[in-house]
Amino acid sequence: MTTNEDPPDEEGGGFDAEDWTRLKPFTGAVATLDDVQARRAVFALAETDDPRPIAMDLPQPVIWWDEDGTGQAAVAVQAETHLGPDGEEMEVLGLILSDGGGAVALMEDVDLVDASDPTWRDLVDHAIDPSAADD
Repeated sequence: MTTNEDPPDEEGGGFDAEDWTRLKPFTGAVATLDDVQARRAVFALAETDDPRPIAMDLPQPVIWWDEDGTGQAAVAVQAETHLGPDGEEMEVLGLILSDGGGAVALMEDVDLVDASDPTWRDLVDHAIDPSAADD
């Protein structure tokens, strides 16, 4: 959906395949603009109906797929469901990217993976050290 250069991680950095669990999730409530501005949440949606947090374990490693089928390693730190103007349910995730940036994605555009997933670990390693792709 979108990227945001200001992630909620107060340490101001991204993550690697070993320290992603330190990312602080936003759970138990629907985020407000104040939460985003205070860097507690990645996103706050307006103009939607019936917003609810999604009950899932966070933080959660994911592979975020773009329209071209290219995957990017991320960690979901926020999960909400919203009804759009057409009444369609949207499951929305707030992501932290390995470089520390934030992004908003639909659940249908990510694969939930285990931190031991070799594809996720490889994507994290290459995002942190692009020269690793040459190895």
